[in-house]
Amino acid sequence: MLLKMPKLSPTMEEGMIVKWHKEEGERVEAGDLLFEVNTDKAIVEHASLDDGYLRKILVAAGQEAKVGEPIGYFTALLEEEYLQIPSTQAKEVHQKDVLGSFVAKEGGIVQETSFESRSIASPLARKIAAQQGVDLKNVIGSGPGGRILKRDVEEVVAHPVREGNAYETLVFSPMRKAIAARLQLSKTTIPHFYLSVNLNASPLASLKEDLALYGKKVTINDFMIRAVALSLAQHPEVCRGFDPEQQTMVQFSSVDIAVAVSVEGGLTTPIVRDADQKSLVQISEEVRLLAKKAKEGKLQPSEYLGGSFSISNLGMYGVSHFQAIINPPQAAILAVGAIEEVPVVQDGVVVPGKQMVLTLSADHRVMDGATSALFLKTVRFFLEHPVGML
Repeated sequence: MLLKMPKLSPTMEEGMIVKWHKEEGERVEAGDLLFEVNTDKAIVEHASLDDGYLRKILVAAGQEAKVGEPIGYFTALLEEEYLQIPSTQAKEVHQKDVLGSFVAKEGGIVQETSFESRSIASPLARKIAAQQGVDLKNVIGSGPGGRILKRDVEEVVAHPVREGNAYETLVFSPMRKAIAARLQLSKTTIPHFYLSVNLNASPLASLKEDLALYGKKVTINDFMIRAVALSLAQHPEVCRGFDPEQQTMVQFSSVDIAVAVSVEGGLTTPIVRDADQKSLVQISEEVRLLAKKAKEGKLQPSEYLGGSFSISNLGMYGVSHFQAIINPPQAAILAVGAIEEVPVVQDGVVVPGKQMVLTLSADHRVMDGATSALFLKTVRFFLEHPVGML
């Protein structure tokens, strides 16, 4: 039977084989790890559902396939014959293997093969290009139909492209491709509006330091998740989403906070579920575990799918404030800036203080400015009185 690229997340359209754990002809038992797939969210391990033999690998490690496309052959018996894919598909696969639409390089940089360039270049032009190290993709042909001639290659050799204009084509990883598609969709279809508040971060910073003295390592982000969760419980009209197909609002039944985590090749959003029901320490421990699994590419779908609200914190990078893009179908995301030392007036005297900026991005189809402002006011109250969150 054909092994097909599995759909490992609701938004997955294609995946990249990271590694085959079995070789062609090798015995496979149900439950054995068969291959790993780089999806739009994480690297997911896929185990065999049956006993049998991996007869043929069609999509090698480092190659991509769309969901449902054949990636290999699997039979119950080693001597069992298996149905070959149609000749047209086989030809396409063979051409891709031989010609290589793209040749992977370390760091995700790829170089497109020059098959098309070779076909429209004269033999002499190809010979000179090979001798001079000229990439025919960068040569504009002056012959009939754009054919590359000897003089075209010689012109490039005599007047090489300046270093500053050179570039390499980069291919999206499945994760980067998903991020690009979702955020482009969000920014072009969701009517974003933005509200910002400044808050006194001195009590928050002091409490964090005091907790550290007692061995409790709680981060500003942990406080932020706790404050947002408690605020969403008080303002359920913000804990909503939008269904574009039905053109209806969605009321989320639980407070599930998605936290943006930077990983190699992009970002992912592990979710703290029922965050309003968890203590600050519980949130801190869960976030550390989820962040570790995210950076290792080991998040399970249940740990990153869904969410009713998102938080993006760039404060640790020294960013004062920014506007985040809503992650659909959610209707809001909170952008968190850095805690900065600023002069403040206290009892008529200018003294050193600490301040941070929060910026809420909201979907105007789901909520209005007043609703969002009241929610932000509650978040600020919790953060300026952090003892109440312990």
